[in-house]
Amino acid sequence: VQLQASGGGLVQAGDSLTLSCQASGGSFSRYAVGWFRQAPGKEREFSAAISWSGDNTFYSDSAQGRFTISRDDAKSTVYLQMNRLNAEDTAVYYCGAVQPTHCSGIDCYNDEAEYVFWGQGTLVTVSS
Repeated sequence: VQLQASGGGLVQAGDSLTLSCQASGGSFSRYAVGWFRQAPGKEREFSAAISWSGDNTFYSDSAQGRFTISRDDAKSTVYLQMNRLNAEDTAVYYCGAVQPTHCSGIDCYNDEAEYVFWGQGTLVTVSS
C-alpha cells in the first residue's frame, strides 16, 4: 500500500484545514489509519487514528475536540479535518497504516512502531 498525504498549507490561527491521505496499491479498507505530526525540533507525535471499519476513532489530547478523522473507502482516502488551528499545530503531518485488527486501543494506535506503511508528509504552517 502506498500512501499520499496532501492538503497542507499556510493558514491563520483560528482557521480550519482538511488533510487527505489517499492510498493506492492495496486493500485500503482493511487497514486502520493514523495521523502523526512532527513539529520543528520535536519528535513525531500521534494526533488521530481511525479503525479499519471506521467505527472507532482515537485522538490525542491536543486533537480532541478540534480534529476529526474520517474515511471514505470508496475513494481510498482518510481525512483529518482540523479546526481552530493555532501556532502549536505547525508541523509536518504524516499518515500511516496499521494492519487490520492489529490495534484495538489508543495505546497501540499512538505507537509509530505499529504502522507498516507511511505517507511522505504534508506541511501545515499556522501563523499567529
